[in-house]
Amino acid sequence: MTDILLKQLEGKKILLLGFGREGQSCYRFIRRYFPQAEIGIADQNTNIPSTMAPDIRLRFHLGDTYLDAIRQYDMVIKSPGVSLKNILTDIDTDIITSQTDLFLQAFHAQCIGVTGTKGKSTTSSLIYHILHQLDNNTVYGGNIGLPLFELIDKINPDTHIVLELSSHQLEFLHQSPHIGILLNLFEEHLDHYNSFKDYQRAKYNIALHQNADDYFIYHHDDVLIQALIREQPVISHSVPFAGHADNNAFSYYDRRQLFLNINGKFLPVKNITDTFPLKGTHNYTNAAAAIAALACLNAHTDWERVSCLADSFSPLRHRMEYVGTYNGILFYNDSISTIPQATIAAVKALGNVDTLILGGMDRGIDYSPLAEYISHADVRNFIFTGMAGKRMMQMFENRHIQHLHFCNTYSEIITLAMQLTQKGKICLLSPAASSYDSFKNFEQRGDHYKELIQNFAAR
Repeated sequence: MTDILLKQLEGKKILLLGFGREGQSCYRFIRRYFPQAEIGIADQNTNIPSTMAPDIRLRFHLGDTYLDAIRQYDMVIKSPGVSLKNILTDIDTDIITSQTDLFLQAFHAQCIGVTGTKGKSTTSSLIYHILHQLDNNTVYGGNIGLPLFELIDKINPDTHIVLELSSHQLEFLHQSPHIGILLNLFEEHLDHYNSFKDYQRAKYNIALHQNADDYFIYHHDDVLIQALIREQPVISHSVPFAGHADNNAFSYYDRRQLFLNINGKFLPVKNITDTFPLKGTHNYTNAAAAIAALACLNAHTDWERVSCLADSFSPLRHRMEYVGTYNGILFYNDSISTIPQATIAAVKALGNVDTLILGGMDRGIDYSPLAEYISHADVRNFIFTGMAGKRMMQMFENRHIQHLHFCNTYSEIITLAMQLTQKGKICLLSPAASSYDSFKNFEQRGDHYKELIQNFAAR
């Protein structure tokens, strides 16, 4: 399969657009097989040359005008973080590809790809966890794991490949995974796209470039997904899942059980007991997507064993992560929640939330669903931060929600949370906003939150 990938690159004058983790991975791969290829690196960062070994076949296009280099190359391998929204009408988008696109063109038949505004990390990790226990010849990469080119040496023709895929990775795609999963669609990354519709179309690429013998697993209850399917039907097998009993679905969650359509009859394949490590109806619905993927991969799956393996799954960091109990207060870290729907799901799943920490970078997301939910919820205290926090706080004030506080730093937030939160109840960081105003990413934000709590408790 690597031959397919090498053929795509052979003889091309290649621009690496963005030189972060994926761009560096692409450079190493191309140089490994094509030491004489003409390569360009385009990035806003002007310090890149100082980090590179001498390479006479390498050109740099750095600084604010780095996007101008696109027109000088045969192939542009775009990194996920680079937005082309302002120049899409001025360039030949046929030459734009990505590491994800090239990887899928070579290995698509072995890939299970998972995307969605929320839940893709947990769902893809759950699928990988179960598959890896069933068959050690399984690898995991993409948005949460290693750059995909780093997996190639571990892959043989029988390897299962599980991928978490962001909208940025799917944006310029020519080949979709064999099994593509679209969990949901909500407003997100509006700074990267010209419209919310463009974001939805990028996500929908998980299915648009499948073959007739591939599988598209999607949330049957999501009206935005349903609208995309009506506008542009897929040619692959449609496999709907749902969060309630639904005879039109292939799998669904209902009454603390996961059901699967086996030979035309819905049978329970897993009980959701207290030993199941994921909490909340949204996670149980995502688990229905996971079992659908396993069934598409192998119709003769041992579901009793799958159920046991699911119970041994370890939840991911920064996703409703229990930090500890200090001064009688239960602290949870849900830093990954960057949209209001994720925060609503976390509050519902955990219950007993007394203090909710909100805010961060403002990307223009509609926070009215969160304000509407909170106006009827039992949460008592709200601590806001960042520009998104200011806008949320104003919306909450307009709905006459009380006990609103604003802090500029997380040190202030933790000090105030320790004072406000009732003992025996939860203080939850679930910001409903991006972290990029003050942190490198949501992981750094969550780690900072946890460190401050532990330091405060150690006094």
